[in-house]
Amino acid sequence: MDVSFTLSPLRKALVTLLGAGSLMMASAAQAATTIDLSYNGAPDAEKNAVHLFASNLKRLVEEKTDGELELTLYPNSMLGEEVQRMEQVMAAPGLNIASFAGISPVFPEIYASSIPFLFRDFEHARRFFDEGEYWKASQQEFTARTGTHLLAVVEEGGFLAFTNNKRPIKSPDDFNGLRFRAMDKSQVALYDAFGASGTPIPWTEVYMALKTGVADGQMNPPMYIILGSLHEVQQHLTLANIQYSDQFLVANGELLESLPEAQRQALEEAVAEANQLNRESVESKVEERVQFLADKGMEVYRPTAAELTQFQEKAKPSYISWLKEQNIEQKWVDLALEDAGKL
Repeated sequence: MDVSFTLSPLRKALVTLLGAGSLMMASAAQAATTIDLSYNGAPDAEKNAVHLFASNLKRLVEEKTDGELELTLYPNSMLGEEVQRMEQVMAAPGLNIASFAGISPVFPEIYASSIPFLFRDFEHARRFFDEGEYWKASQQEFTARTGTHLLAVVEEGGFLAFTNNKRPIKSPDDFNGLRFRAMDKSQVALYDAFGASGTPIPWTEVYMALKTGVADGQMNPPMYIILGSLHEVQQHLTLANIQYSDQFLVANGELLESLPEAQRQALEEAVAEANQLNRESVESKVEERVQFLADKGMEVYRPTAAELTQFQEKAKPSYISWLKEQNIEQKWVDLALEDAGKL
């Protein structure tokens, strides 16, 4: 990958200041250690599942350590966009919830976990990350490359759905000629497979891009459609459930090593509990959020099994070919497919 994470002297100074401010080891035994947790999206637990996870993690960590560890939350990318936040967590003590855009520059193999239609449902996806060999190998390789640790796969809204403002999408042919906002280059490849064009547009610019016609559509789980008020500028919603929507909790290695064993164990237990709370919340609200969008005037379409097969037949092989073009070793693709097939 032609992406550098070399820090400039100015950024090194900034990261050092952030680390010093975020991990304060007081001389008094009863004083708290403060850890920064950065992520994207608004500090609204009802609309933003990433914030729900972060706020639950803060509460649980502080409860389990009797206040010896405290988390300071930085939502809305307050500490920088994806790449900057990854630079920070690699260079100084802290936690960061990263999307694919943050993970992929240092670990492009993460894209193998996003093969279209890899998962049948929530439970299938969770077993993949909780029990699979692909994810165990990914965690080990990620730590070897970055010195940081992938502590959790954070569910952020369910499965991705298509929206657009031109026509209902019931089959791959309905994509022909449409322009879609892409989150990253993997989504560009996906739209190409369907005969549409994809252009990477930052999340903060998606609403205006759709409103002005720079893009005809986008794909996100219902939660993000509501969070971004995209129902105001999109008419058609197709619940194709094409990919599992997740982000990744990353911890600085020196931070974990500096914690006493009891505090580190409490942190890991809190991560597991916060993740379970997120899973329960996200799954329970899917239909409620779809109904909200329908009530707001979106035309909701649920593809038949035959129609989903058409999407899968075009998307899956095309995406796997794209993974090869990224020089991602075949073993990562094989591991992901094998886990998905047996779990």
